[in-house]
Amino acid sequence: MLNYIWFGMMFAGVVVGIFTGNIDAVTEAAIDMAKVAVNLAIGLIGIMALWLGIMKIAEESGLIRLIAKGLRPITIRLFPDVPEDHPAIGSIVLNMSANILGLGNAATPLGLKAMEELQEINPDKDTATNAMCTFLAINTSSVQLILPASVVALMGATSSQIFITTIFATGMSTIAAITAVKFLEKRKRFIIHSGGNP
Repeated sequence: MLNYIWFGMMFAGVVVGIFTGNIDAVTEAAIDMAKVAVNLAIGLIGIMALWLGIMKIAEESGLIRLIAKGLRPITIRLFPDVPEDHPAIGSIVLNMSANILGLGNAATPLGLKAMEELQEINPDKDTATNAMCTFLAINTSSVQLILPASVVALMGATSSQIFITTIFATGMSTIAAITAVKFLEKRKRFIIHSGGNP
């Protein structure tokens, strides 16, 4: 389905470009964005290697188990379908921690790793599980206790003035996301019976 959406957007762009006489601008934008995509992908390789390496060290040293054990009461309620000793719990906890601390670059590889591990225990590989949807909702709406470095750099001296509002806004968004996903997963319309997994 996503392929059709992307194709439709590109086709619409080309058609509009032809009718408005801006087809050269469309071509130039496509080439420029291809360069940006390559630069972005190459830039993420180093970040992902660094944080996945740190995660591996934390996993081998037992740090992830300690953190997961401390957050066990929360993770059991949020992710009842995931075994408490599964590596996905550690990845989820680290992703949430990185988001809370405003480390967006660190959160990305940890989030991808968490989804990969959740997919391993997914009986229906073509459908997201309740745990995957819950994690995505939390990851997207994440509480931020520390402002991201990019925000601090942009706001400068005034960044301290938005600290409380940032915590309040992201806290409310996380509560709303968790409430919505927990409400919707119980609705008959959103239950998937394939493989016996909701």
